[in-house]
Amino acid sequence: MKRQYALSVIVLAASTLSISAQNKRDSITTTKNINEVVLVSSRSPKQISDIPGTVWIIGEKELQTQIKGGTGLKEVLGNMIPGFDFGNQGRTNYAQNMRGRNVLVMLNGVSLNSTRASSRQFDAIDPFNIERIEVLSGASAIYGGDSTGGIINIITKKPTSDKLAFETSVGLKTGFHKDDLDKRIAQSIEGGNDQLKFRLGAAFTQNEGAFDADGNQIITDVKQADFQYNRSIDLLGNISAQLSPDQDISVDLQYYNSKVRNKKWLSFGPGFTGFTTKNPDLINVLSGADSDIVPRTERFMANVQYNLRNILGGHHLLLQAYGRREEVDFGASFAEIPKPPAGITLPIFLSSGRGNTDIYGAKAVLSKKWNAFNFTYGTDIDYEKFNGDQAIFNPSKSSESGGLINKTDAFVGRYPDTNIFTLAGFIQADWNITQQLTLSGGIRQQFINVKLNDFVGFKEQVYMHFGYGNTADAVKGGKNNYDVTLLNASLLYKVNPTWQTWFSFSQGFAVPDAAKSYGFGKYELVNNHWNLLNSMNIAEQPLSGIKTDQIELGFRHNRGSGAGLYAQGSFFYALSSKTLKIDNAAFTISLLDQKLRNYGFEGALGYRFVQGLELGGNVLLMQSETQTLDKGWQNQSVYTTNPSKFMVFTGWNAKKFSLRLQMQNSMNYTDLADMKINGYTLFDFVGDIKLNKGIINFGVQNIFNKQYTTIWGQRSAFFYGAPQKAFAYQGRGTTFSVGYTINY
Repeated sequence: MKRQYALSVIVLAASTLSISAQNKRDSITTTKNINEVVLVSSRSPKQISDIPGTVWIIGEKELQTQIKGGTGLKEVLGNMIPGFDFGNQGRTNYAQNMRGRNVLVMLNGVSLNSTRASSRQFDAIDPFNIERIEVLSGASAIYGGDSTGGIINIITKKPTSDKLAFETSVGLKTGFHKDDLDKRIAQSIEGGNDQLKFRLGAAFTQNEGAFDADGNQIITDVKQADFQYNRSIDLLGNISAQLSPDQDISVDLQYYNSKVRNKKWLSFGPGFTGFTTKNPDLINVLSGADSDIVPRTERFMANVQYNLRNILGGHHLLLQAYGRREEVDFGASFAEIPKPPAGITLPIFLSSGRGNTDIYGAKAVLSKKWNAFNFTYGTDIDYEKFNGDQAIFNPSKSSESGGLINKTDAFVGRYPDTNIFTLAGFIQADWNITQQLTLSGGIRQQFINVKLNDFVGFKEQVYMHFGYGNTADAVKGGKNNYDVTLLNASLLYKVNPTWQTWFSFSQGFAVPDAAKSYGFGKYELVNNHWNLLNSMNIAEQPLSGIKTDQIELGFRHNRGSGAGLYAQGSFFYALSSKTLKIDNAAFTISLLDQKLRNYGFEGALGYRFVQGLELGGNVLLMQSETQTLDKGWQNQSVYTTNPSKFMVFTGWNAKKFSLRLQMQNSMNYTDLADMKINGYTLFDFVGDIKLNKGIINFGVQNIFNKQYTTIWGQRSAFFYGAPQKAFAYQGRGTTFSVGYTINY
């Protein structure tokens, strides 16, 4: 489950903001400057050299070079972050884990994870508005739930100019096939004075079709959706005010809408014969799509941050309040209904899922330096509300068009309405025993209340819609409380100004997706009424949370922001007492009393000159296993686990241009049920040319036109079965990108 627990605060003192902003704009690759100030590792700003953990930074230049060279945000993160799985080119980031576990994704410290794991965290912002990305690998006791694998904090661009300043960016991407030209345009304006600054950024993209290496149009991802024929707009505004020398306030407002246009969709042939006969030749992407509901992510977000320094004997007070409204729609696909009971015959029909999430929260943090000690303590509070339903499309209209035309007959409930309240307190302390040795530790006490409403089973609602029964018993709702204590401790040793090593212990925690865990049962139809015989409900079968214990031994080396060797790596071992099981027929989840462990190594190594050659790469070598009763430790299921991987690159940096050739390799993985994810190797080329006014970016993705099935596409075929052509989402063939950006 992707549960929402926000990072407490991202407000910095004015001096830190200015230093950080300069570092962000100058950063050209991951974790090159160990003196850089980051936020992701603790509740207050820290230099990388003071952090007893694995931290990765993707600076603005490297991020934008990759994005404008044609790579999607998920794919950039998978390439640049060693412990983060490779991403596919569709909309979902389902099971794109860090070190084999859930990752907490945040935008300016506001969690993008939710109770219902729709896996759309990276369909959340246009990269044009991103300043940099900070990453903390591994379980984190500091930030509470859903950070069992790590944390990714996306930091947006903030105003830095005292005068009016503008940025314009345009770009094109194509594989030179008919109907595959993607377009983007973005514009920002910023300005202000010493006391008040503002920035407004607007980014617009419009995609057409996508084609694989064989020149065939990629089959639309009807389950999780992709970005073919998608149109998105991202409006992000920020106002920052210096109220006095010791206090400032910042306000972020965002509207994001990413939506597929009614143009083309997946046809299963007249009468769905491509699906019923498992004939892949009848399954194709065709024109004439017209659906009442199309894949969409729409988000409104507000985030207020306040910073007050030098109070209560030298404390810094950091406050944050935020709200987020998110609406997620899925595309028309065959409903996930297990085989009906005897006597019930359902027509073949299509449906679309929808989910709405509202989240509100506030954070308060106090920090103080006192001689050799640093203390940070505070509280978090948030409230989340989720409701989800399913549109049932008219079977005859859908069937006649093979699934292209879908008109809604009714809406039925898909998941129980869910409300979650969280209250937590924490304290973190650092003791600088010597100038070289630092002992750190902390505790977080977290209370979670999960409440579900009464709910009639989804299957039974569908049966009633098609005339089988008039009424039904409801599965009882109820509530469950979690009271969790999370600990962390670490020892950091600075060998010299350029080398550090550390040993750490940290605990993470996750609550299973309540919407998928409850609200279903066994029914019997008697006199047009569905009697509930037994059920899975939260009051009688409360699921325990999943606590993860992790130990890590790591090191890093860097000579600063200039030329030379840079390296970072860590050996890790994470253990949980529970294993998540997914029912791929009903798409429900349950917990098994089986231990789950992940262990391995993640790291990056490289060398660069001030100008000229740069070489480097990163790797994740990991084993993910569950303990079975009869066979001992066995590979974890492919439904939730990805293969090990590595990436290598060579580049050339000069004053007027830069070039980079990179290779990504995903290895093979076979689970305990002998289901296999096949690896692949891809080559990309990106670069830029600096003109007197502006920068030209260019890129070639999948240089050697490799035909491959994405990791999600392979997993999707396991989930949904035959015909594989309908679900095995393919990778894009060779594509070319070019763009132009000017600041003025």
